[in-house]
Amino acid sequence: MFERQIHHGDYVILNGNRQGKIEEITMRYLKIRQYDGYLYTVSYSNITELQNGTRGRRRVNESLILNYRQNPDDAFKVMEQVAQTCNEKYGQYLLKDVNGIPIESFQFNQITELNVDFKGHQYSLSGLVKEADFVEAGQKVRYELAMAAYKNDLMMAESFETSH
Repeated sequence: MFERQIHHGDYVILNGNRQGKIEEITMRYLKIRQYDGYLYTVSYSNITELQNGTRGRRRVNESLILNYRQNPDDAFKVMEQVAQTCNEKYGQYLLKDVNGIPIESFQFNQITELNVDFKGHQYSLSGLVKEADFVEAGQKVRYELAMAAYKNDLMMAESFETSH
């Protein structure tokens, strides 16, 4: 088990792809309520990675998976601009020290994973926000990423089954 590292109500990310609030912890499984409203039940044997958002300090970590043919230099410029835009527009969500200075502003983390599911490369952006603003801040950052990808014609990764 997780030696009391997780508690009812914690926000977690399981195996890098399921995230939400813990609703139930039993001897055999864990239930989390995802942001889309679905209740996800997973046995402990299927958990290979668990990230727990520290109370009061939550890191928004959002990413784009771009086609491997996308020029990384162009993607870097766009992602750096998105980080700057998020700091300007959503700075109120950032966790600040006693002097009102953000502890960790929104920042571009460069390429965080290569050849994701054989579709493309992952470019990510993160920032440390107040726990109460975590969900809303994540939504705003995802919107800015989607809008920047659209406006700058970034080549998103596509599934081989759905590409034309």
